[in-house]
Amino acid sequence: MTGASGIDGPIAIVGGAGFIGSNLAESFLLDGREVVVVDTLCRPGVEANLAWLKARFGDRIRHAATDVRDADGLASVLAPAGAVFHLAAQVAVTTSLDNPRADFDVNAAGTLNVLEAVRRAGARAPVIFASTNKVYGGLEDLDMTAEGDRHVPADPTLRDRGVPETRGLDFCTPYGCSKGVADQYVLDYAKSFGLRTAVLRMSCIYGPRQFGTEDQGWVAHFLIKAMKGEPITIFGDGRQVRDVLHVRDAVAAYRTLLDRIDEVSGTAFNLGGGPRNAVSLKEVLGEIRSITGRDVALGHERWRTGDQLWFVADTGLLEKTVGWTQTIGWREGLRDLGAWLRESGPASVRTAPSEPQSELRRVMA
Repeated sequence: MTGASGIDGPIAIVGGAGFIGSNLAESFLLDGREVVVVDTLCRPGVEANLAWLKARFGDRIRHAATDVRDADGLASVLAPAGAVFHLAAQVAVTTSLDNPRADFDVNAAGTLNVLEAVRRAGARAPVIFASTNKVYGGLEDLDMTAEGDRHVPADPTLRDRGVPETRGLDFCTPYGCSKGVADQYVLDYAKSFGLRTAVLRMSCIYGPRQFGTEDQGWVAHFLIKAMKGEPITIFGDGRQVRDVLHVRDAVAAYRTLLDRIDEVSGTAFNLGGGPRNAVSLKEVLGEIRSITGRDVALGHERWRTGDQLWFVADTGLLEKTVGWTQTIGWREGLRDLGAWLRESGPASVRTAPSEPQSELRRVMA
């Protein structure tokens, strides 16, 4: 079937049972598209996302438990695809430090396997890759200052606009290296082999269907722990700033790039909440106290390797090129995530005292 994007064949989402992948899959399934979820289900909680998709959409979703490290298996699964979204990854900096080899095999070699699978199939399917702001390194060269509950750059232009794609790449930690290598391979396959590829360098994405942990998905992790009445560990001083983006806005960006792939092929874009949704850990914790109606118990540990004091993405290139923009503010989005957790999250969260359903959740339901 040919959909609105002019793509003939099923949509393959590598890592499609994950947080962003399952939301992206839902959006295509709601449009009547067929979706292939390629996922080993190795991340705890994602099997619930796959079960949810299957219960809602039945035979229009197909699951392939193929590992990205299995080049031949991946080639077979992706051969019929009309488009490929590659979101599968080893996602934790801490895990990459413990086992750099495994991190490389999944993130760097696994991405090469995805690209080769599409090339072997005739380079017909566009490939859109989920990269990370970690490709810009720790930003240690920036002159930073603490203002209230935030670390911010002394440079007012950087503070107002964020980090642009023109900033030099500076891979840091094995995770940053492996994702950075993958990022560059995806872009080069457009130059060297004519694949239609694009890259989204993501900041902190959050929202429904996210089962956050201490190592990855910190917004959901904080909210889950608080709703369960459990303590939260802060690494560093809590003034770290990130530009958080609701998953609904992230899905819109991925889909817009697919719609405009012939114009954007070979380009990397930042994807984040930008200055309007820049917030510190302390500020998120304050909002969580308001949502839960109780204090949050905090523990403190030393800074972690590779942690940026501040990262805010300049999303101007994405906005100007394809017309994308953020639509959901971080406070509204955090309450939406809280409402989803109470309705559909872990049982220990659903049994916590209830909060009124957010207006956004009523709109999205």
